[in-house]
Amino acid sequence: MSNEFEYDVLYLGSGHGTFNGAIPLASKGFKIGVIEDGLIGGTCPNRGCNAKILLDMITTTQHDVKELQGSGLAGIPEINWKDNVEHKDEVIQLLPEAIGNMMTNAGIDLIYGKGKLVDDHSIKVGNKEYSADKIVIATGAHYRKLDISGNELTHDGTDFLSLKNQPERMTVIGSGYIALEFANIAAASGTKVTVLMHHDVALRKFYQPFVKVVLNKLAELDVKFVTNVNPQSIEKIDDDLIVKTNQGDFKADWVLNATGRPANVEGIGLDEVGVKYNHQGIEVNDHLQTNIPSIYAAGDVLDKKVGKLTPTAIFESEYLTDLFSGVTDKSIDYPAVPSAVFTTPRIAQVGISVDEDETNSNKYTIKDVDLATDWFRMTKNENEGTSKLIYDNHGVLVGATEVSDQAEDSISTILPAIEYQLTPKQIKHMISLFPTIGSESWSKL
Repeated sequence: MSNEFEYDVLYLGSGHGTFNGAIPLASKGFKIGVIEDGLIGGTCPNRGCNAKILLDMITTTQHDVKELQGSGLAGIPEINWKDNVEHKDEVIQLLPEAIGNMMTNAGIDLIYGKGKLVDDHSIKVGNKEYSADKIVIATGAHYRKLDISGNELTHDGTDFLSLKNQPERMTVIGSGYIALEFANIAAASGTKVTVLMHHDVALRKFYQPFVKVVLNKLAELDVKFVTNVNPQSIEKIDDDLIVKTNQGDFKADWVLNATGRPANVEGIGLDEVGVKYNHQGIEVNDHLQTNIPSIYAAGDVLDKKVGKLTPTAIFESEYLTDLFSGVTDKSIDYPAVPSAVFTTPRIAQVGISVDEDETNSNKYTIKDVDLATDWFRMTKNENEGTSKLIYDNHGVLVGATEVSDQAEDSISTILPAIEYQLTPKQIKHMISLFPTIGSESWSKL
C-alpha cells in the first residue's frame, strides 16, 4: 500500500457490489475500507431478493398444495401474513451481522455514516476524511417517488417486505417485476389487489405471450389490471386511500408505488468531483472506471446494458478484485445473464430472446417445448408450461425462455449450454442427476 493513502481501496456502499469483491481483495493483503450509512449488505439481503423469496416461499407452497388436491393431499392451508413476515424477519435479521463479520474477519474496516466524495481519492464521513488509492462507488438504487400530490401516502417495496398487518385492499402502481411479484404474494394471501399499469404492457423485457400466462394466473387470484393509467393524486378520505387517475378513482387500504428504482447518484459528491452520470446511473468504461481514473463503480448504480441484478453486481465486484490485484487487465466480459420473475408461475429467460429471433429469422430457429406433458412436472400436477429454445445455424443453443412453476431452476440448469456454446454432441455426452427438474430440462435440449 502506498504511504500516500490510508487505504488501497475504499468502497462507498456495502452491498453485493462491494462485499463479494472486497473480502477476497482484503485476503490478498490489500487495505480495504467500506462506508455504509444503512444496513450492512445493502438492499438485496436486507430488503430485496432474500426477503422477497422468503415471503414468496409460503405462497408457492400453498400453490403446490392446491395443485395436489385429490392426489394425496386434502385441504388448502391459509397463509398467516403476520407469521410469514415474522419468519422472514427471523432469517433476514441475521444477515447484516453475518456479512459484517465476514468483512471484519478479512481485515476490512467498516466505517458507519453517510459518505460523500471530496476529491479523486477522498471520501468524507461526518467530520472525518478517508483517503484511498482507488474508490469504488457501489451505492445501489432506491425506489422512485411519484411526482403527484399525496405521494407521501404511498409505500415502496421496502415497506411491503416489512408490512406487519395485511391490507384488505392494495393498489399497486406499476407493472414491472416488483409490482407483479408483490401483487402475487399479497393476492395469494387473500388481499384484493388492483394493478395500475402506465401502458398496456407489463414486464416489457419478457416474452409477452408468457407474460399473458402470468397475468391470467394473477387474474384467477382476483387481481384486477387497469391499463393506460396516469395517477394524478392520492387522497385519504376516512379509512380509504383514493388514487385519482385519468381512468377513474381507485380505493385501497394500502398503496404500493412500484414505478422503478433509479440509481443512488444524488448527494454523494459526484457533481463536486466531476464524475459523469446520467438518468440511468454512473457512466463507466469497459473496466468499470469512471471519467476520474481513480474512481470506479459497481452494481445497480451503474449505467449498464446488462440487467441491474444481484448476480451482475457480484460479477462486477469480483471483476474489480481481479483488476486491482493484477489478475487481469482485460475489459469486463459479461457472461450470459439470466433473469426471472418470481410470480406463480415463474418466467425466466437467458441469452438471445424470442424477439431477437423474430427480427433475425435467418440466423436462429426456435424449438417449442410443451411442458404440460413432462412426467416430472406431473408429479406436482403442474398442468401447463412452455419453453422456447433458440438455436443458431450450427445447432448451438443461444437463448431460452420459459413460463412454468419451476422456470427459474430449468433455465439455471441449461445456462452452461448457452454460456459455453455446447454442441449437440457435447450436450448428449453429459449425464444429469435423475430424477430432477434439471435432468428433464437438459433432456429437452
